[in-house]
Amino acid sequence: MKRLLRALLVLALVAGASFAKDRILIEAKEAIKLVGKPGVMFVSGDSDTAFENGHIRGSVGMYAHHLHHADIMGRLECAPLFMCPDMAEHYIGAHGIDNDTLVIAYDNFRGPNATGVYTYFKSFGHDKVLVLNGGVEAMKAVDPYWQEYAKIKQEARKIKKAYKKAKKAGNMDEYKALKKKYKELKAKMKELEPKLIVQRGIKKVDLGHHLHAILPPESEAKIEEKHYKIDPNKIRYDMIAGKDEVYNAVKDRLKKGDKSQYVVIDTRGMIEIIGERKMDNVARGGHVPTAKFIEWKNFTDFENKKSFRSLDEMQKVFDKYGVTKDKTIYAYCHVGAGRSTEITTALKLLGYPNVKVYTGSWDEWGNDMNLPIRR
Repeated sequence: MKRLLRALLVLALVAGASFAKDRILIEAKEAIKLVGKPGVMFVSGDSDTAFENGHIRGSVGMYAHHLHHADIMGRLECAPLFMCPDMAEHYIGAHGIDNDTLVIAYDNFRGPNATGVYTYFKSFGHDKVLVLNGGVEAMKAVDPYWQEYAKIKQEARKIKKAYKKAKKAGNMDEYKALKKKYKELKAKMKELEPKLIVQRGIKKVDLGHHLHAILPPESEAKIEEKHYKIDPNKIRYDMIAGKDEVYNAVKDRLKKGDKSQYVVIDTRGMIEIIGERKMDNVARGGHVPTAKFIEWKNFTDFENKKSFRSLDEMQKVFDKYGVTKDKTIYAYCHVGAGRSTEITTALKLLGYPNVKVYTGSWDEWGNDMNLPIRR
């Protein structure tokens, strides 16, 4: 009976999270109950290296930087889509996700990579997707095993430092006693490791087309490929924009200034905006003319390690720059999945109705010599 009640509770959690289409965030206290449950997949948007160093147990990796699939000149084959539908179907299915899966996107805690995954799925019409507020750090904070593990690890570091000091001083009895204590602590840590909500390790599977699937190691969970189908009628073109649409907005802004019905936001750091730093294979540095410079860091709660600051704090930032709800807003970064999606998601949390990410972003704009730039 207890097992049945637990199963019903899990189903209620999944159903409640997945069918609230206007919901964006999920907190760690709720998310931790869904780890390893059928019909739920946690997806990390961080790099492959970050995934290997620490990911939520049983989750898969989709590095946000690679979700925008372009050629060496930044051209998207199926713009404004992040990927062509057939490629996206294969890529998503290879990560053990089908159309009924509740996807919980996460990163370390900052938000850009998690929102990149979130926007990627949403743009293809997948409504069952949420952002884990605080990511890995939030999950560690609610995991009792991790808290115990962290305390032992901290103590082990102190003991290791002490036994090295004792050995150097020639205090061999003290050295031996401390070394024994250190080994005991390491044994406790090893015993706890399989129980931790955040695990280490990686399995990499080549998918072709310069894509690969990042899966947890076999010792942790076996992820089986599933069938995923994108319905062309459900693609969210209201969330994404191509370069022609953004260019039309720029031309309108050049004529009308802030009286234009459009706003373009550059979410990158100033070193990229002024063109001093060029990333990857982009030919030109600089920014889109008329863009407002609102760096993504304005919206992450670094102090509390949460993906977003309070609604009031975020609204004040947009108010400062004159970003109002009556405008159509385009945000871009380097590849359109990451820093720009942090801001488009913040705008959605605040109830802005007309918000789009420029999926090609500077990777495309900076390589197209027909498009104007400013430095």
